[in-house]
Amino acid sequence: MFSIEEYVTPSRTGRDGKLKFVSAVDMMQDCSQLWMKSEPVLEQYFGENNMAQLLASRQMDVLRMPEYGERLTITTSVFECQNIQGYRNTVIYDEGHKPCVVSWSTGAFVNLSTNRLAKVPQEIFSGMVFDDKVEMEYLDRKITVPEGDVTQFPPVQVMSNDIDMNRHMNNAHYVRVAMEFLPEDFRTDRLRIEYKKPAEKGDMLYPRLIRTDKPLIYIQLLDGNSQPHAVMEFSRK
Repeated sequence: MFSIEEYVTPSRTGRDGKLKFVSAVDMMQDCSQLWMKSEPVLEQYFGENNMAQLLASRQMDVLRMPEYGERLTITTSVFECQNIQGYRNTVIYDEGHKPCVVSWSTGAFVNLSTNRLAKVPQEIFSGMVFDDKVEMEYLDRKITVPEGDVTQFPPVQVMSNDIDMNRHMNNAHYVRVAMEFLPEDFRTDRLRIEYKKPAEKGDMLYPRLIRTDKPLIYIQLLDGNSQPHAVMEFSRK
């Protein structure tokens, strides 16, 4: 398990004085990435083989959104690894160590030279520390978009500031772009996101919103051929 300490700072709060949803995604993403520092054997293997673990999906459930000034602890723990992917929990805790936001995610092991999936030998996993799964409702990582009322929005260009050290659009930035198209009165209590194809600088994202008769909104960020870069399901309780 790996953890970092954070505060709910002014730049991370919305007009309600609470941690912005996208800022919570950022915190989780940072902790998940830094987790590699706690597993030096895996980190060394990835470095020697020009590999990275790229987020393939995440489910994120909000129990209580922290408020301005709160001190937080974010933890990441891995509960299973297979040859081409790993499964982990990331949780935001308050000062009383009560969970505020819980998540589980899958990460794909990718060769950065070819952008293809790459296997990790079992002996590498044998030296890792695995933790128990965090208690939460685990939904399928695959998202099926139902029929519903469709709204198309103008395209959004991927800018330099969207790109991270893996030379793709940062995972949190897909969420940031999508949330601009949610109705102002829609409160997101759960996000499921499936990453399909990394977007690069200069790419155009074509947002598509689908509303159903349930408290669910789906947003797809498509490429110019109507193929998804990312698919998101936003829900409220």
